[in-house]
Amino acid sequence: MDAGGVSGGRQRRSPLFATENPRRLATAAYRLYAGTVFAGILLIWLYRATHLPPSGGVRRWAWLGMLAAELWFGFYWVLTLSVRWSPIYRRTFKDRLAQSYNEDQLPSVDIFVCTADPAAEPPMLVISTVLSVMAYDYLPEKLNIYLSDDAGSELTFYALCEASEFAKHWIPFCNKYKVEPRSPIAYFAGVTSPPDICGPKEWFAMKELYKDLTDRVNSVVTSGRIPEVLRSNIRGFSQWDEKITSSDHPSIVQILIDGNKQKAVDIDGNACPTLVYMAREKRPQEQHHFKAGSLNALIRVSSVISNSPIIMNVDCDMYSNNSESIRDALCFFLDVEQGQDIGFVQYPQNFENVVHNDIYGNPINVVNEVSIGVECVTMALDASIGERPYVDEFIVQNIRKIGLGWQGEKKMPVSWKEWPGHLLLAHMNTTPSGELRSVYYNPERKGFLGMASTSLGQILVQHKRWTEGFLQISLSRYSPFLLGCGKIKLGLQMGYSVCGFWALNSFPTLYYVTIPSLCFINGISLFPERTSHWFKPFAYVVVAAYSCSLAESLQCGDSAVEWWDAQRMWLIRRTTSYLLATIDMIRRLLGISESGFTLTVKVSDLQALERYKKGMMEFGSFSPMFVILTTVALLNLTCMVLGISRFLLQEGAGGFETLFLQAVLCVLIVAINLPVYEALFIRRDKGSLPTSVAHVSICFMLPLCVLSIWK
Repeated sequence: MDAGGVSGGRQRRSPLFATENPRRLATAAYRLYAGTVFAGILLIWLYRATHLPPSGGVRRWAWLGMLAAELWFGFYWVLTLSVRWSPIYRRTFKDRLAQSYNEDQLPSVDIFVCTADPAAEPPMLVISTVLSVMAYDYLPEKLNIYLSDDAGSELTFYALCEASEFAKHWIPFCNKYKVEPRSPIAYFAGVTSPPDICGPKEWFAMKELYKDLTDRVNSVVTSGRIPEVLRSNIRGFSQWDEKITSSDHPSIVQILIDGNKQKAVDIDGNACPTLVYMAREKRPQEQHHFKAGSLNALIRVSSVISNSPIIMNVDCDMYSNNSESIRDALCFFLDVEQGQDIGFVQYPQNFENVVHNDIYGNPINVVNEVSIGVECVTMALDASIGERPYVDEFIVQNIRKIGLGWQGEKKMPVSWKEWPGHLLLAHMNTTPSGELRSVYYNPERKGFLGMASTSLGQILVQHKRWTEGFLQISLSRYSPFLLGCGKIKLGLQMGYSVCGFWALNSFPTLYYVTIPSLCFINGISLFPERTSHWFKPFAYVVVAAYSCSLAESLQCGDSAVEWWDAQRMWLIRRTTSYLLATIDMIRRLLGISESGFTLTVKVSDLQALERYKKGMMEFGSFSPMFVILTTVALLNLTCMVLGISRFLLQEGAGGFETLFLQAVLCVLIVAINLPVYEALFIRRDKGSLPTSVAHVSICFMLPLCVLSIWK
């Protein structure tokens, strides 16, 4: 494309995507609701400030703690309004993209897939994701797939070698029969018989070919070593020796399929995408910066091999569910009027293995379609500010636009190939105001699907990792409120802070689920009486907030049970994952501990999976998070029993007037923790809570109860 052709074409081309607002009535209704809730929050703060108990007593200190917690909750709720105030939706026009650009005019794309542990992330899981992106509906000559293996595992390398040969059969099969999804494991699991457009013989032959691939790879992975016959037949194993470990190995780069060579063709004689295996150098004494380090290494390697202006970042356990995802992203980048400002296109996180009434709150429809929420790091709606906070999952990145932000003095190139692919990824932290923004796109057919964790321990570890990372950024010199001041809009700063301050919800929440219950035993009132006018703001804020949340959940297709499970997980995460993330962050700031990274295991045993399908929480092992969870559950159960007994035996039902809200709060916490009591007292399977957790929790809980009763 010459400059004149681009300039002249821009005047004639139609928009490649549309931005739409929800109905005005719905927006107005939400703003009215938000306004009334905020008024209620202000009245609660006013009540706390004007009804401060006399000094010198336990009630005064407990009261001040409640004031601090409610000040934080109100402030954080205001932050969440930034992503809810003026929502917008987007849709793409891929037919117009085809009319505006020939296939050879479209930019090349580098796809990055990262893995770090063949035990936690099985090689067959990884290569199924790789195969799904190799089979995108896009010119294979312009697709370049890079697998970053941080473990430097020869097992993962072997699996990728086998996948490179299978891809020569799989890709033409997908293109011929318009297969969706293009992950073979997902496709053959969902389609048990040949579709009408595909001949049975060819379909079963492909299925058998994939079964042979699975058997070969799993056999080698199970044995833990590569047979000598395979070592001699497959080029590249000479770079592995007995000294290589997952944390100590040299850099390894192997081009398994070179799309630039004519012999790299599939069984139909068509070109294959480039496929590269990379293991960056890792040494125990050197900081490798985890996934961020992997991405930087991938950029350096890809700049030499393919140098593409578009990068797609995909998690190894999230396969492509939509073969046109790249074309959807290009509708944003190549739009004549608005595309020049767009640096990132973000897809939501979705799971394929969640069951009906999932107990872990994994269905995140409200997060993906209505609000930002705390269920996932993926951002939900674009607000009127027109930008989304950047996250690193399922991202298509336009390096050409990022390059403009990184080196603002450069001019817009005429050709895609003019931009160097070695530029480091620039976030809003390093770009001048107005030169980079991201858009969120939630297509009708989900772009990516993955496997949700079916163990409570895995979920809590994952959220601890996320929240600790977010908090580390928010408290550093890269904080959106510090570095972003004057560079990005206030609404976007607030949007980043919703995730950045996840962890700081831990202490106020832990205070709210323990102190009112302990005071309930001793008859210490921390809320207004039920007959008081001050009771109304508390009641309204709680009822309005949860009613709105339930209505949105039902509107997005969740059941009431799923909504209730999501509330349970909200409480569990805040008192466990977020709490330990905050403590670890404080330790790091004090120089007591170093940065760490724990992978989420992507596999679970069959018995645990069956318990998950039955709606049973999976515990099974000792964990500090389970100790905290069990202590809170037992504390509130004890407080509920002792508190209600005390009033019924000593003061009668009338005594509840002053402690009504505390009683309700205590009962609700007990109801939320029913799966914990079941795992403690009823269940005897391997997924129940170990007795050691119960013993430690009782040691924490009993002194608290005794001290609260003793005067």
